Amino acid sequence: MRRHLLLLSAVILSGVLAACSDAEQPAKAGAQGQSRPAPKVSVTTISRQPVAMDMVLPGRVTAFRQSQIRPQVNGVITERLFEEGASVEKGQQLYQIDDARYKAQLNSAIADLRSAEANLKTLQAKARRFEDLVGRNAVSQQEYDDVVAQKDQAQAAIKVAEAAVELARVNTDYTKVYAPISGQISRSYVTEGTLVTASQSQQLATITQLDPVYVDMQESGQAVLTLRRAMQKNDALPVSLTLDETMEGKYPHTGTLKFSEVTVEQSTGSVTLRALVPNPDGLLMPGMFVKAHVTTDQRDALLVPQRATTRQADGSLTLSVVNDEQKVETRTVQTAGMYRDQYIVTGGVSEGERVIVTGYQKVQPGTQVNASEWQPAGNTARAQ
Repeated sequence: MRRHLLLLSAVILSGVLAACSDAEQPAKAGAQGQSRPAPKVSVTTISRQPVAMDMVLPGRVTAFRQSQIRPQVNGVITERLFEEGASVEKGQQLYQIDDARYKAQLNSAIADLRSAEANLKTLQAKARRFEDLVGRNAVSQQEYDDVVAQKDQAQAAIKVAEAAVELARVNTDYTKVYAPISGQISRSYVTEGTLVTASQSQQLATITQLDPVYVDMQESGQAVLTLRRAMQKNDALPVSLTLDETMEGKYPHTGTLKFSEVTVEQSTGSVTLRALVPNPDGLLMPGMFVKAHVTTDQRDALLVPQRATTRQADGSLTLSVVNDEQKVETRTVQTAGMYRDQYIVTGGVSEGERVIVTGYQKVQPGTQVNASEWQPAGNTARAQ
C-alpha cells in the first residue's frame, strides 16, 4: 500500500514539473521577440538643389573660318615661304610667283603715262597761245577748236594710262600670294617650278582657323519648340561637349548656342543648330563628331535617387520614408523628368523628409527602423 502511494506521488510531481516547464516557454519566446533589433536602413534627407536641364544632341565640329589659297595671276611658282602645318598670320606672304613680266608691264605703263602727261602739257601751252591769237584774228576759230579737242583727248589718254599703271601694279603685287586669314595652314599642293593660272581649280593650300570652332547639331520634334522658347528667354544658352563617351572625356571649355535655322528641313523634320566653342588647345578638329549638352534651363528642384524608388504595375512610382517616430511610410510620388541618376520630384514628398535608399525591400509600412545616413560610393547606381 505504501509502495503504491509513493508511485502515485512521483507521477503527480512529474506532471506539475512538466506544466511549469510548458508555461515558461511562451514567456521566453515573448522575451526574445521583444529584444529583436529594428532593421537597419540607409536614408537621405531630400532638399532643393540646383538643376541644369540639358538637351543632349549629336554634333559635328566645323571650322570657324577656312580659306582656299588660289593664284590671281598666271606664272611660275618661284618660292614657298611657309612651313607646312604651321600657324600663319593674316597678311603673311605664302608664295612668290615669277614677277619679271609683270614688272616690265608696270614699267611700260609708267612710261606711257609720262608720255601722255608730257603731251598734255604741250597741248595746254598751245591752247593758251591759240586763245590769244584767235582774239586778234591771227588764227581761225577752227584751228583753236582743234587744239582744245586735242588737249581734251590728251587728258582722257592720261586717265587710261593711269588705269593701266594701276592694273600693272596690282598684277605685280598679286605675284606675292598672302594669307587672307590667320590660322593653321595645310600642306602645299604645288611646288616651286609649278605653272599656275588665275582660273585653275586646284588650290595652292588651305588655311583653317581653329579657335574658336563651330559645332553643328540637328534637333527635331517637340524638343525644337522647347529649345526655341529657351533661346527667346535667354540671350545665350551654354553648351558643353563630351568627346569620348567610353572615357567620359568632358571637354574643359564651354561654348554658347549662337543660332538655329528658322526653317524646318522637310525631308527630316529637323532644325540645324550652331554653337560657338573655344578651342585654344586645338583639340577639336573639323569633321570630329561630339556629343553636345545644351543647357536649356537652370532652377532649384527636389531630387530623389532613382535607386530609392520602385515602379509599380500601374506605372506609378513609390518610395519609403522614415517619419519622426522612426517608422516607415510608403508614398506615391510625381516626377517631372530625370536629372542624371535622380528623379525631379514635384509631389508626394516634401523638403527635409528622409527617404530610404537602401533596405526598403525588407521593411513594411509601420515598421520601426534604425536609420543611418546614406553614403553614396562614387556615382550612385541606377534603381534596381
